[in-house]
This record gives sequence, C-alpha cells and structure tokens, in this order.
Amino acid sequence: MSAVTSAVAPKPGRRIFDAEHELFRNVVRDFVAREIVPFHDEWEVAKCVPRALWRKAGDAGLLCPSLPERYGGAGADFRFGAIVTEELARAGASGPCFPLHSEIVAPYLYKYGSEEQRARWLPEMVAGRCISAIAMTEPGTGSDLSAIATRAVRRNGGWALTGSKTFITNGQLADLVIVAAKTDADAGAKGVSLFLVAGDAPGFARGRNLDKLGLHAQDTSELFFDGAPAELLGTEGAGFGFLMNELAQERLIVAIGSAAGAEAALEWTIAYCAERHAFGKPILDFQNTRFVLADVATEVAVGRSFVDECIELHTEGRLAVERAVMAKLWLSEMQFRITDACLQLFGGYGYMEEYPIARMWAAARVHRIYAGTNEIMREMIGRSIKARAEMKNR
Repeated sequence: MSAVTSAVAPKPGRRIFDAEHELFRNVVRDFVAREIVPFHDEWEVAKCVPRALWRKAGDAGLLCPSLPERYGGAGADFRFGAIVTEELARAGASGPCFPLHSEIVAPYLYKYGSEEQRARWLPEMVAGRCISAIAMTEPGTGSDLSAIATRAVRRNGGWALTGSKTFITNGQLADLVIVAAKTDADAGAKGVSLFLVAGDAPGFARGRNLDKLGLHAQDTSELFFDGAPAELLGTEGAGFGFLMNELAQERLIVAIGSAAGAEAALEWTIAYCAERHAFGKPILDFQNTRFVLADVATEVAVGRSFVDECIELHTEGRLAVERAVMAKLWLSEMQFRITDACLQLFGGYGYMEEYPIARMWAAARVHRIYAGTNEIMREMIGRSIKARAEMKNR
C-alpha cells in the first residue's frame, strides 16, 4: 500500500464553500493526484520535494491565491488557501509545504513589506520560482520569541544578521527567508524586528537537513547567519507585534490540516476494517471495532464543525485570537488521539511505514508542538479566562 493515498472526497454540504471554491478544490485534488501522490514515496527517501513541483504548483494557481492580482495572485479569499491545506492533508502529502509559503510567509511580506519588496518577491512566490521560509525558532529558544539571540546590526546603510535558527521548514530550498532577530538586546519583545534574507546572500549558510520522526519528505533545516546582509521588513522593533498578529492564521492552518488529516485517517481505517478479516469475518463486524470507530467519527465530526466555523469567521475578519488558539489546541490533540486509535485497528500493519496511517501518526505528532506548543496554547487560554474573571469581579 502506498504511503500517500488519493485525496479523500470531502463531505458534501459544507456551507462555508460555494461552487467556485469547489471548482478550485477539484483543480487542487487533480494536481495532488497527478503531481504528488505517485512520487511522494521517492521524496520521503530524498527528504525533499523537487523545485520543479513548486513551479508546477505556481502554474496551476495553487500558490498564494489570496494575493492581489497585481502581484500575480487571484485576489481570492482565505478559503482557497484552506482548500489547498485540506487536500494535501487528506492525501497524506506532507512533503510539499505550500501552506507555509502561501498562508504564513506571504502575508508578512504583503502586509508589512515596502512596495519595492512586494513587487520584487511576491510575483516570484506566486509563480513558484521563489520558495520561502520563516525563521523564528533557535537552538536555545522555542516558543519564547522575546528571548531570541540572533542579532541584527546596522552596516553599510543596511543590516547584517548574526546567529542561528533551527527546525526551519523549507530551509533547504528557500530562496527567501523571513528572519526574526534582535535589534535592541535590552528591549525584550520590543527589540525584535523582522528581516528578509535572500537564499544566496553571503554569510548565510544552511546546515543539515534534519532527521525527523515524521514528515520525511519535508525539508527541515538549521540555518546560520554570519554577518549576512538583510533588509528590514516593516518597522524596526515591531517584529514581535507582527508575529503576534499573524500567528492566529498560522494556528488556524494547523487546525485545518489536523481536521482534514483526521478525516482521512478515519476513511482509511473504515476501508481497512471492512476488508481485513479475523476469526472468519471482517474486523468491522466486531463490536470493539465499531465502538472505537464510533468515538473517532464523533470527534472528527465535532472537529470539522469547529474548524469550519473558524474558517468562516477568519474569512470575515472576525476570528478572535483566543478562538484560533483553541482550534489549534483541540484539533491537534484530536488528530493525534484519533490517529493513534485508528493505527491500533490496523494491528501490526499500522506500524509499517508503507501504510499511510503510520506516516499520518508520525506527522500528526508535531502539530502539538509547532505554531506554539500546546502548553503555551493552554497558558494563553488560561490567562484569558483569568483576565475575564478579574474584570467581572471589579
């Protein structure tokens, strides 16, 4: 059985998508089935997807669809990007990290970049000729972005970066990296700024392509900066605020991928249980199997309802930060919980990487870590609850 499967068809009647969205979904699903599924096992071994895939995705209109037409985008709403995230997750196609490029990196450049920066980079990103990454995490700092050690100093009328980053998705392929660095070491969060670093900049080096528990086809790298020239993105000292503004969408992207991945895991498991026989009958005939699947199906349905509500709110510009945090927390926990339950129903075969459920299980684990660990998500929600209680008691 291939580790990556054809996309599972979404359930009909999702009111948040109209006919135009579903036409786009068909384009994405066909692209995934034709250009990704047959080759994903090869990319798992290579630990990277080919650059040519990005150009094909650009030609198909899959990259940065929400950017305005003047930069090559379609001027579409957020739901189009959500569809790309869903279809990749449903196919178990964890290698091509289009959502990070389109829905996480591109918004920083579009919202905070100068017109010259936008005109130079965004059309190339839409076309897939420029692959992007964002570098926040460092070897000594995780979710505490105010404590980053990478430094930016003024040099020759510009800026130079010194420091290192780790766990950077698209790090091996990136032609453009947004880097968080300190411009004022004593100002805490107010001393963080964002910078653009070109992939061929002198003083910029890529470390090894990191070995991971899962997501083997997705390149994840260490990055090193030794006086690398950089361009300030937006206002000096405003980087932490920019990061906080955009993390809600990043966390929603994680939630969307988790929901679609959980749906795929359920569909794969139902099909397997209907075909696999034990003691002379399909294991779907056993009460324990049906009870497990009943619980899984219920959680998946609840998760879908929640994430669709969040997609709708975000499209309308009304998604509260706390809601996005809750979505990331609950959906990522749910996906791993139900993927683990589904893997158990596969028995020994579920532990074999040739089965998509095994790779889904490994891939799902990181959803509880990136975009802010789930411990940080709980702390954020808890602080909000405390603040409301204190306000009520005044």
